[in-house]
Amino acid sequence: MGEGALQVKKVALWGIRFYQRFISPSLPPSCRFYPSCSEYTYQAIEKYGLLKGGWLGIKRISRCHPWNPGGYDPVP
Repeated sequence: MGEGALQVKKVALWGIRFYQRFISPSLPPSCRFYPSCSEYTYQAIEKYGLLKGGWLGIKRISRCHPWNPGGYDPVP
């Protein structure tokens, strides 16, 4: 992974942690999955990189709605 790609990945991960620590606590609980969608996306980006991990996160968030029962759904 190039230096630029690594820096972009770090910024994305920092953004997720910022959301988890400062924004999410002020919102009502709504994620239907474990781990939460933000934690899932963080783990996916760490494991697969920004493009594939981000895509997995987007797919996960799109499944997080009232008609989905949710449950345990780890990063593949």
